[in-house]
Amino acid sequence: MSREAILKEVLKNQPALLPLPNIDILQGEYDKIEELKKWLDVLHITVHEVPDYAAIKTILKEEVPTNLRTVTTIPELSATAVLIEGIKENAHLLENVELAIIPAHFGVAENGAMWITDSLIQYRVLPFITQQLAVVVNKKDIVYNMHQAYERIAGTQYDFGVFIAGPSKTADIEQSLVLGAHGPKGMIVFLVGE
Repeated sequence: MSREAILKEVLKNQPALLPLPNIDILQGEYDKIEELKKWLDVLHITVHEVPDYAAIKTILKEEVPTNLRTVTTIPELSATAVLIEGIKENAHLLENVELAIIPAHFGVAENGAMWITDSLIQYRVLPFITQQLAVVVNKKDIVYNMHQAYERIAGTQYDFGVFIAGPSKTADIEQSLVLGAHGPKGMIVFLVGE
């Protein structure tokens, strides 16, 4: 049978077209914050719901040892951690950071991912070089799913952007789960707002 004859037969026997699925089917059918918290728990991420930055400062003072090198890019937390505005010329000064506290533009309820760009963190390496990572996100900035997330970032300009969904994991070696294989060993998310 010739190539043309085969292609004719294939075209004759095409299945009927089906309508595309409704991708927004879950939108509005569940509580975004509760869904996000569920996924953050699955990802081994500690979650603190707080009303404001003062509550974050209190938690950090109670839970973070004072001898840990803690940095932030959030001016409101500069009393609790070193604000890293002045070291732009030498990113190597971040090599021994124990805890980095950074903001996120928004979070995604369906998978626990946080959208972060270089405009928020100054150094692309910061969320990956630190031993522990704390991310601050406003509750009003939680979207239902990745479809909404991509709609939200469409058309924006940035040099670097990443979805972070907890410490990296691997179980390649002896089927033993290792958290923080590439990047921070642990992560905290502060959900700010009412």
